[in-house]
Amino acid sequence: MRRLVILGGGAGGTMMLNKFYNVLDKNEWQFTIIDEYETHYYQPGFLFIPFGMYTKKDVIRPKRDFFPPGVEVILEKIQLIDPDKNRIILNNNAVVSYDYLIIATGCKIDPSETEGLKDDLWHNSIFDFYTIEGALKLANFFRHFDEGKLVLHITEMPIKCPVAPLEFVFLADWFFTKKGVRDKVEISFVTPLPGAFTKPKAASVLGDFLQKKNIQLIPDFSIERVDNENKQIISYDNIKVNFDCLVSIPTNKGDEVIARSNLGNELNFIPTDKETLLAKGFDNIFVIGDAADLPTSKAGSVAHFASDILFENFLDVIEGKPPKAKFDGHANCFIESGFGKGILIDFNYDVEPLPGKFPLPALGPFSLLQETAMNHYGKIMFRWMYWNYLLKGVELPIESHMSMAGKRA
Repeated sequence: MRRLVILGGGAGGTMMLNKFYNVLDKNEWQFTIIDEYETHYYQPGFLFIPFGMYTKKDVIRPKRDFFPPGVEVILEKIQLIDPDKNRIILNNNAVVSYDYLIIATGCKIDPSETEGLKDDLWHNSIFDFYTIEGALKLANFFRHFDEGKLVLHITEMPIKCPVAPLEFVFLADWFFTKKGVRDKVEISFVTPLPGAFTKPKAASVLGDFLQKKNIQLIPDFSIERVDNENKQIISYDNIKVNFDCLVSIPTNKGDEVIARSNLGNELNFIPTDKETLLAKGFDNIFVIGDAADLPTSKAGSVAHFASDILFENFLDVIEGKPPKAKFDGHANCFIESGFGKGILIDFNYDVEPLPGKFPLPALGPFSLLQETAMNHYGKIMFRWMYWNYLLKGVELPIESHMSMAGKRA
């Protein structure tokens, strides 16, 4: 019996487990998935909670609902990954050996990286929406917030879902307009980037939206600390931004077990071959999703497209062949723009988001780099697709490689 061990029962780990369980011979393979927590979170849904669009029950399910029968499920914290001996050491000192390993440990926010961020005002007038706790507390705060300075701040890149902060301020504009207090709420978008997004064409479009919605863009802001007493964020070059409510996207880091195992970079992301998805230096360890240091977005769509490539390469590797499939960094993201509309971007390692139609040339039904009601419905529909198709490893009629069909350069 050969043993496939998957670390992490989030989107990436669950997708890979289901894909391999459906094709590998059960008489020859043992499947083990290890995760510390029982609950699966639909993380894209956290964005909607502060605005009353989703509740907690909309974004949680038991992880076991998505694991196939016959799989060994271990709910325990991972103490160490020991690739030299092909084994995992758990917090209870149990040892799990493997023949092949898939690391899908994701990433999480670390507000302690910024001085003063996780201080007296944390979850009082400083919030995050990258955790269920932060999103719920912010939803409660917004019930009574009718005037003042609302500041959205990104600490540093990379972050999970790089467009989520933009979506947040767009939805805030809609939310406070609907409440009838938009003229009393100043909204600022503070970023370490030189513009609204990392890609020029998309940055231009999204920057225009910020301007049209009267959202102040403060670029090139490298935060040094948060002054809780005076309610300010302060940059290294002493630029000060006042806030009444600060919504922070703290430093995103890979899981602590990656650091303990000396497998990651300074942010605990694993050096990963961007095409084969093998962990660099290993021929039996693959990495999927946010745990990897790939030069593309940390987003569910990337994990989905990458899962097809990892699947093909894994089947090559276990037969003693070199991995042939190459991941192109394909990502697509629906961007909520408020008022029942959205924007769609589709890109990869080499091609920035371009205008056009997706997925069918000329027909769509989704328009690229254009605000439409259909794109909003696509975003809302994705939650159903996530629970019913993506996690179960079901093939979708969208190619893993990005297509130029329908795009206009």
